[in-house]
Amino acid sequence: MALLVLGIVIFLGIHLVRSFAPAIRTAVIKRRGTGTWHAVHGTLALVGLALIATGFAQARTTTGMLYTPPIFMAHIALTLMLIACICLVAAFLPPGRIRVATRHPAILAIKIWALAHLLANGETASVLLFGSFLAWGIVMRISMKKRWRAGEIAYPRFVSYGYDLAAAVIGAALFGVIVWKLHALVIGVDPLVVA
Repeated sequence: MALLVLGIVIFLGIHLVRSFAPAIRTAVIKRRGTGTWHAVHGTLALVGLALIATGFAQARTTTGMLYTPPIFMAHIALTLMLIACICLVAAFLPPGRIRVATRHPAILAIKIWALAHLLANGETASVLLFGSFLAWGIVMRISMKKRWRAGEIAYPRFVSYGYDLAAAVIGAALFGVIVWKLHALVIGVDPLVVA
């Protein structure tokens, strides 16, 4: 469990620097340049992710259940994951209505992903992992709203409904790949098998 906690702290911590400790980011960029900041950020994010993956795999076998979700929650979780995949894809396309309405669809996708997994999983390790990411997503959304109001970042401007269609099609395809093979391959759990 210690590895999982350490990984969460490192991964989410480095992603909170810009919002809560911008002076650190600014100092590194001034001294060493943007490339160095990206290298430090990327390295710490990868280290955190590796610790999360290893720690979660270990913790799942040793921690107990906090709650047992009803079986129908797994179906709700699958539906939410489809929405999360569409939002995630929309974040990487020019703005359609999805991106304009959600303002930051990648953060929304992470919040939906975390909520979906909290609905379907009650083990201690899962609650810690997905609860942490949900809390991070909420904090990031609040921080982004403050930055929008302060004029630090601009609201996305609508380009075309075609990007919404692309987000829906590509997001559905991504969801299909995750459900079909990827989730079982990477996590070791088939999301279609409800026990």
